[in-house]
Amino acid sequence: MAELANVSVATVSYVLSGRDRPVAAETRQRVLEAARQLGYTPNQAARSLRKRRTQRICLVLSSLGGVPSDERLATDLHEMADARGYSVVTLAVYSEARAKAAVDVLRGGVADGALINLAGDHLTRDLVTGLAGTGLPMVVLSNEDGLEGCDLVRTPETEACAEAVEHLLAQGRRRIAFLAHRHELHREQPAGRLLGYTTALDRHGVSERIITAGADDRVAAYQTAAELLRSPDRPDAIFAASDRAAISAIWASRDAGLSVPGDVAIVGAGNIDEGLISNPQLSTVGPLRHDYTDVARLLFDRLQAEEQPPAREIVRSWTFLRRGSS
Repeated sequence: MAELANVSVATVSYVLSGRDRPVAAETRQRVLEAARQLGYTPNQAARSLRKRRTQRICLVLSSLGGVPSDERLATDLHEMADARGYSVVTLAVYSEARAKAAVDVLRGGVADGALINLAGDHLTRDLVTGLAGTGLPMVVLSNEDGLEGCDLVRTPETEACAEAVEHLLAQGRRRIAFLAHRHELHREQPAGRLLGYTTALDRHGVSERIITAGADDRVAAYQTAAELLRSPDRPDAIFAASDRAAISAIWASRDAGLSVPGDVAIVGAGNIDEGLISNPQLSTVGPLRHDYTDVARLLFDRLQAEEQPPAREIVRSWTFLRRGSS
């Protein structure tokens, strides 16, 4: 293979083993092309035995399918894993039982490291901290305090959400409904997007709160918005904790014979691409770009380090983006 690619045996080893060594893109491509011509497939079982590794990483999500940011996270992680000779196992933790089962699986050594998107309350801080205490390399996407022994990726959502609600208040809107994720309604104190909503209302002396579930899926969002808009004292604005829910609220408004934003202004959260083709375009809060390669790189840095680096933190900022729906 080295002769066919016109490179050294060491270079072939670097490329095919996935080790993070400086190999020029053109040279790497020649090696991979030679491997394809020769029908080479790496023996992962033998490699795992030599290294005492599984060559697998685990992606832990709160649900499977339907969340655009999770889909992009999974895509970026898979692409980086492929380039480094790893496969990806995905676990969903949509209940307390599933969360405990996922922790047991990870403790059992199913993967060499884990990337955990800590949404919802099923995978608790104690479970995550206990898992990190086993020495498993981990990167956790969470705004929770008190997580130790892992790299953290934070998204300061609260202030951007407060800015969105203040934008609605500045237009004279006072009956602003919040379509929440279910897990947001069961916390002792508001946090994240819901906290941004209540904070903005408090700042402006607005005492009325219209808080309901509906942000977890499109059908629930449509039904909830339709019910709100049929009431005699309907809201004059809706702030949804997800863009999917906000787009459903636009459909519900249109079907109720209401104009957006004339009769009801609508703002979502997440800045998904679909918001750009809704009619009108969706105002939203979220990241300016969806790129998780820096997050995935944190995990592979840990996996390939001879000594584990100290815990690191990345902050991914959120911004309010005003468009036609508000």
